[in-house]
Amino acid sequence: MCEIISSKCLTTVQERVNIEFDGICYNAKQNKVQKQILSNLTGSFKFGEMTAIMGPSGAGKSTLLNILTGYQKGVIGGIRKVSCYTNAIITDKLRKNSCYIMQDDRLNPLFTVWEIMSIAADLKRGRNLTKKSKENLIDEILTSLALITCKNTRCGMLSGGQKKRLSIALELIDNPPVMFLDEPTTGLDSLSTYQCISILRNLAKAGRTIICTIHQPSATIFEMFDQIYVLAKGQCVYSGPPTRTVEYLSNLGLYCPKYHNPADYLIETANCDYGDLTDLLVSFNKKTKFEEGLISKEYGEDVELTLSNKDSCKYEPPSEFYKFSVLLKRTFLHLYRDWTVTQLRLALHTLIGTFLGIIFLNYGSDGSKSVSNAGFLLITSAYLTYTAMMPAVLKFPLELPVIKREQFNNWYKLRTYYASFLVSHIPIQVIFCIAYACVAYFLSAQPAEANRFFMFVLICCLISISAEGMGTVLGTVVNPVNGTFIGAVSCAVMIVVGGFLCFYPHMPKVFYIMSYFSYISYGTEAFMQIIYGFDRPALPCPSEEIYCHYRVPQRLLKEMGMDKPTFWENVLSLCIFVVVFRVMAFLTLKRKLS
Repeated sequence: MCEIISSKCLTTVQERVNIEFDGICYNAKQNKVQKQILSNLTGSFKFGEMTAIMGPSGAGKSTLLNILTGYQKGVIGGIRKVSCYTNAIITDKLRKNSCYIMQDDRLNPLFTVWEIMSIAADLKRGRNLTKKSKENLIDEILTSLALITCKNTRCGMLSGGQKKRLSIALELIDNPPVMFLDEPTTGLDSLSTYQCISILRNLAKAGRTIICTIHQPSATIFEMFDQIYVLAKGQCVYSGPPTRTVEYLSNLGLYCPKYHNPADYLIETANCDYGDLTDLLVSFNKKTKFEEGLISKEYGEDVELTLSNKDSCKYEPPSEFYKFSVLLKRTFLHLYRDWTVTQLRLALHTLIGTFLGIIFLNYGSDGSKSVSNAGFLLITSAYLTYTAMMPAVLKFPLELPVIKREQFNNWYKLRTYYASFLVSHIPIQVIFCIAYACVAYFLSAQPAEANRFFMFVLICCLISISAEGMGTVLGTVVNPVNGTFIGAVSCAVMIVVGGFLCFYPHMPKVFYIMSYFSYISYGTEAFMQIIYGFDRPALPCPSEEIYCHYRVPQRLLKEMGMDKPTFWENVLSLCIFVVVFRVMAFLTLKRKLS
């Protein structure tokens, strides 16, 4: 079995914390009716102990854990975290020294164990560690959690037990005194479960406060906990050592059968398999605790935490700018390795640009095909919109659990992550647009003028960035299925009012007003002004054509209703769309995570 961490800063934690709570109540609205989830819970979880919150399904285990971590709001009752040095009540500031390991091990599958640990070390410790110190720290943690042999393995190839241990390892980098875990054994086999709980037990013996929810452990796992806190119908029916559960139940006339798992019998009793004894268990548990003097009502006033002796392992967290640089490197590495997001899309932009360029071959310089060339410009707007929006709708929701875990555990601030996301993704969209424009623009024989080409690329970029912003908004508001549907429908509506399928002068007023809310409309209009504006001379008319009505560019622009706004007005409108969607995406992301 793995030995506990040997590093001085990891073996023990000098900032040891007890967690006490009293009168915790929580109600949730279900079908417009308030339902009580937790009712008047009182308890104490001590440092140096591993505590399991148990109970049948729907008893309120995860809700209580979320409340203790500060993840759940709207709670009635008091929670305090007490330092063993000063016996002082600690405010929410100590939450920064706690970590919450959620049930789903959402780890980036494209990074190796070493890489993801190195990134976590940079985000948590920054320049406080030299390169050699960081390597030693990571090696010690991985060795202690039996992960050193797979440090060069990508996270997507790890087993369930390895992923769970890696989730713990990531939070051990800054050596938190309190660790919360939601169902740490879910999906693990018996051996992996034993290894995981053994590691948590060793971490608790080093001075940490370990609190986790667990559904129905085996007898061996059950006895490894120092304390269990059993819930039934949102109330505590037992709180104490697991070794006393049989004696505790026997005092109520409930005798656990011989060779029967005490944990199973306790859960069966809480689940009312032997009759509804919840009220009896709750009252007896309170009576027992008061007699033992384990419940204290004197909480005092909130004061700041001050340790009586300095912690030699204290360090200054890195600046948000430094974290931004780390996140930027991580995002670029992820984009490079995710070939479906970068390499495949780059190849498709080039391929589709070639395909459309061949279909509309030489249309840009043919006076008899000006209307068809306007269709090519609308297709360009629609294609760039769809290919930028859909990946954001489908991919971004997959990153939300990772962002939620890292941001809640104080790896970085949300604005820092979002800034790195913008800075890394905008250049990618620019590269895609250049790849598309270089083949589609020249194959279709648009004006061979440098200023027009660069303006064409600029509009392509603004359309793509606007569409990606809209996709990010959808990805943070609705699920991927609904987001795909809404995105496709909105794209179709914007194409309809884009000014080509129905010219603006012929468009019903209500749809003309809708065009003001379509960035495809502004993009297509800007494309038309790039190709046919700026005093472009009349286009040649092929000899086989008797008459080319739209060989004069201004005539086409006037009939389509695109002659009055200037190109730069459309650029400004697209820039407004970019800013609005990006701000909306940040606000919806913030709301989603809260």
